[in-house]
Amino acid sequence: MQFTINGQVHEADVDIRTSLLDLAREHLGLTGSKKGCDHGQCGACTMIVNGRRINSCLTLAVMHQDDDIVTIEGLGGPDALNPLQRAFVTHDAFQCGYCTPGQICSATAMIEEARMGWPSHVSERLDGDVILDNDEISERMSGNICRCAAYPNIVDAIREVAEAGA
Repeated sequence: MQFTINGQVHEADVDIRTSLLDLAREHLGLTGSKKGCDHGQCGACTMIVNGRRINSCLTLAVMHQDDDIVTIEGLGGPDALNPLQRAFVTHDAFQCGYCTPGQICSATAMIEEARMGWPSHVSERLDGDVILDNDEISERMSGNICRCAAYPNIVDAIREVAEAGA
């Protein structure tokens, strides 16, 4: 099977029952995305597939052979942090850091969804601009759990990037 992950083509001979998360971590050495609950409830495994965030533990890799897959490694690294990664550091939006890759991947896609005018359950309007205030960010990030309770700092980091338009 062939996969495009972080702009690079990867070939892997894996069981068709292999999840996208296990493909990345166990077969390709992309260990940034974390296995948390393995039931799609915590968001630690969040990846961006074709611009949409998904729980990679819940989807089979074979289903994504023709997709554009982005993991945390594809967003930036220690020498070239992307704006959200920088904001997470600036706002101390992580404690243990386990959920951070999923939080950043989810927030990256969420900011783009808001820019495209996609409303959430707490959006005041169903069309037009979406304002990423604290309530909107909290609703959109509700699938990503932080056991350390760094939520206020996570929201501050996301809001800063969203307001900067980066």
